[in-house]
Amino acid sequence: MRLIASLLILAACALPGLAPAQTSATLEARVIVRFKADADSVKARRVDLRMARAEVRDVAEFRAHGLGVRRGLAAALHGGRSLDVRTQVITARGMDSATLVRQLAKDAEVEFVAVDQRRRLAAVTPNDPLYAVGPGGQPAAGQWYLKAPSSDVVSSINATGAWDITKGASSVVVAVLDTGVLFGHEDLAGQFIRTTDTTTYPSGYVGYDMIGYGESGSAASIASANDGNGADGDASDPGDWVTSSDVSSGPLKSSCTSDDVGNSSWHGTHVASLIAASTNNGLGMAGVAWNVKLLPVRALGKCGGYDSDIMAGMLWAAGLQVPGLPLNPNPARVINMSLGGTGSCSGSGSGTYPGTISQVTTAGTTIVVAAGNSEGEAVGVPGNCSGVITVAALRQVGTKVGFSSIGSQVTLAAPGGNCVNVDPVTGAATGPCLYPILAASNPGAQGPSSVNNYYDSGFGTSYSTPLVSGTVALMLSVQPQLTPADIKNLLQQTARAFPTTGGTAGISACHAPTSTAQDECYCTTSTCGAGMLDTNAAVAAVQATNAGSVAIAVSPASGATVGQTITLSATASLGTGRSVASWSWTLVDGGGAVTGFASGASTATATLMPTAAGVITVKATATDDLGLTYSMNSTITVAAAASSGGTSAGSSSSGGGGGGAFSPLWLLGLMLACLLLTKKTRPQRG
Repeated sequence: MRLIASLLILAACALPGLAPAQTSATLEARVIVRFKADADSVKARRVDLRMARAEVRDVAEFRAHGLGVRRGLAAALHGGRSLDVRTQVITARGMDSATLVRQLAKDAEVEFVAVDQRRRLAAVTPNDPLYAVGPGGQPAAGQWYLKAPSSDVVSSINATGAWDITKGASSVVVAVLDTGVLFGHEDLAGQFIRTTDTTTYPSGYVGYDMIGYGESGSAASIASANDGNGADGDASDPGDWVTSSDVSSGPLKSSCTSDDVGNSSWHGTHVASLIAASTNNGLGMAGVAWNVKLLPVRALGKCGGYDSDIMAGMLWAAGLQVPGLPLNPNPARVINMSLGGTGSCSGSGSGTYPGTISQVTTAGTTIVVAAGNSEGEAVGVPGNCSGVITVAALRQVGTKVGFSSIGSQVTLAAPGGNCVNVDPVTGAATGPCLYPILAASNPGAQGPSSVNNYYDSGFGTSYSTPLVSGTVALMLSVQPQLTPADIKNLLQQTARAFPTTGGTAGISACHAPTSTAQDECYCTTSTCGAGMLDTNAAVAAVQATNAGSVAIAVSPASGATVGQTITLSATASLGTGRSVASWSWTLVDGGGAVTGFASGASTATATLMPTAAGVITVKATATDDLGLTYSMNSTITVAAAASSGGTSAGSSSSGGGGGGAFSPLWLLGLMLACLLLTKKTRPQRG
């Protein structure tokens, strides 16, 4: 029996037989189009990244109109958000998105076109009658997931151990790409980035609302935004409640399903508080990374959000230019995406998740994504994309919690919350909710109430993901130079092994996902990632890397000449418990005058033979057993080979130099120059 219904439903498709058929008058298509670089419409009206939003929108409308005329479409095409200088959203009334994709794909100016799909929150809200929490919204077990692991809470992440090393640096920014936030919550005060530019950021905090950008033809986007003003610099959460009338009529009819009906989730505030709630302040709850800064990016409204808004939010959060938007003054080092939807991760370049992820990670920003809540079925988009850290959810005993998606794309797993005690024989509830995830929230059923000290509990991979994002923020607080690849590798290397006992009686090991539900099971490394998140171990491993260094000894230490074999020997001094796994050598600058380099280049020793005088720079790189790298350059000065009766000179150092044997013409020139100097000056011979 399925425990929890998946929230990751493709919003653009109504299930046959469950929803009333739509007439052509109610249909609205929305697609992402990338024009070819040499397209006439691109050449005729170019997008400058410094353009104002209105100018960008005019260009988008121009290109959409031309496309509609060329394709002979009866429906008027409208230009929407631009993702870069030749990729934009196009909408049309009176047809569905799939039909519009087929029509536009035939156009000679179109390089790529895809449906601009909607993605859903990855949260799970249990509805069983014994769902309960302690006084003031506290779970009965408190914030068990932050504590050191024990026999009762096997999957706890041990953030408390990491706090002995760092509580987070304010220079590290974590973007929360979600429903927006409640800036006034008592446990988030001081955690956002304040600004005096209230013209751009009306709330007084840096962040952005991506929903409803430039949508001259889309009432659905404006309705989904639910704040009455479309996209702007205010990432406040107005609420994302959905009513039955939203599903049965109005602009959201084609975007919402009956599963969406409910009160506001305050999901972005939940996620933000798990990452960086103000801690040790005598109020409420603790966050994983106490002192880091939060950057809210609102891309999800009623019934989720469009891919184009999500991808624009990713680019903006990473500090990359998005047409029509101000440049983010505080680029994020981490982006938390507790969201997802069905489908495969495909395509390349702008307007696709693979292309967007590549841009963001190349900029040095790590992306952490929820695996999804499809009850043991496959990971959805964008969690199944390469280049991200994908997080599955665990019960307190370390088994996969029933709602979590699984698959080979999962990086690792973290606590996702589980609620009721269940009799293993009868399946009946035997007690209250013991192990949910506590988070900051609001009691408002629709818009936010004035209560700013409210807490609630959540369940899902939405809540596993920010625990990992907070851990990444702590790692970057210790070593800001870590790359997204370094971070992913460290998290996997330091993860604790999954348990094989302790779960509900009779459960088996998780198997590869199919179309059939798979509830609680014992995780494996091919289904739930490398292991269970260990925040303390990950941060400690980063701390150990700070002591790492490489040294290079050069033989001969001085007097190297052309044609002579030079031997390079590297040694590494690493942190406690670290060892060198491999070596590599790079010729940084040889001027084309080196042969025989890299003899033994995969070991700590290498040789080279210079073929001309000059300065050579080589680099030795040690990779440790956690996959982190340490490098050192060495500069070698090479003299020309000694001639009969002459001398040669050379040296090796980290600073470099130059030289060669003196020639008669050089000496004559020097003597002539000396005649211009004072009598006390003497030429220097060597």
